[in-house]
Formats: sequence, C-alpha cells, structure tokens
Amino acid sequence: MKSAIRNAIVTLLLSAATVAFAQGQIFGVASVIDGDTIEIHGERIRLFGIDAPESRQECRHPDGSSWRCGQQAALALQDYIGRRLLTCEQRDVDPYHRTVAQCRVADDDISAWLVASGWAVAFTRYSHDYVEQEQQARAARRGIWSGDFIMPWDWRRGRRPDASTYKPH
Repeated sequence: MKSAIRNAIVTLLLSAATVAFAQGQIFGVASVIDGDTIEIHGERIRLFGIDAPESRQECRHPDGSSWRCGQQAALALQDYIGRRLLTCEQRDVDPYHRTVAQCRVADDDISAWLVASGWAVAFTRYSHDYVEQEQQARAARRGIWSGDFIMPWDWRRGRRPDASTYKPH
C-alpha cells in the first residue's frame, strides 16, 4: 500500500513538473553543475543575473597562495540548497540553449545569496539586480572578495593569472 501511495505522489509531482515547464516555471530538487548552473529534471539552468568563478578557476589569498574558488563556489551552492525543493522562473535562454532563470529555495533568491556570500558577482551586462549584494560582499571581504581573482567572464576569455592580472578589486 505504501509503495502505491509513493508511486502516485511521484507521478503527481512529475506531472506537475511537466506543467511547470510549459508555463516557464521549473521546480524540483537540483543538482549543482557549477557555481551558477544547476540542473532540475534534466534541464540545465543558468542562474539569472550572476556570474560565478568557473570550476577550474583559482583565486589568490592575500598571502599569495592560490585556492580553487570555482570549486568552492559550487560546493557552497550545494551546501546551501541541499536536497530542498527549488522553484525557478525562466527569464531567458542563453547562447548555449540553457534556461536562464531566477531560482528560489523557500522564499530566498539563490542568486542574491551567492552574491551576498561572495561566491558570485553581479553580471551587470545582463542585470543590476545584485549590485548591492556584491558591494556588501566586497566590503566584508567574503568568499572570492577575501583575496584577488579574475572576473569569471575574463577568465573564460583566456585571461589567466600572472603578476599583472591579480590586482585588488
């Protein structure tokens, strides 16, 4: 009997997820791909308005030692969302055909949390929604702001660390 109820609940949730996809909303438990990309029900979702260090990207501590800030950003996101239900509202589709969405866990905006915690920056090329959170994280020297780093968009374009690239932000 319990398995029949469980199967009915799973079927209902999957049906609701299909309806939600059709209406520009996606909800479910997410897998973290990197610091600004998740996957729900096989759908890759780029978090709206932010840019996080790439998975292989390194940052530099004030003492000059490097650390895998991109990996840490992804781990921080995974710790934050855990296995909780996310609700995402599609805002756009990026050039890689990923859904760009504003996602929430409970009532909390995930992008706002990432930027405020210092694990991502406001992607002002697309939105100014998270500029205030970035200013607060920078002032408090949280996450990537604790040392020096290359902006993720510059890192993706091939800019890599040398003596001239690490400057305080």
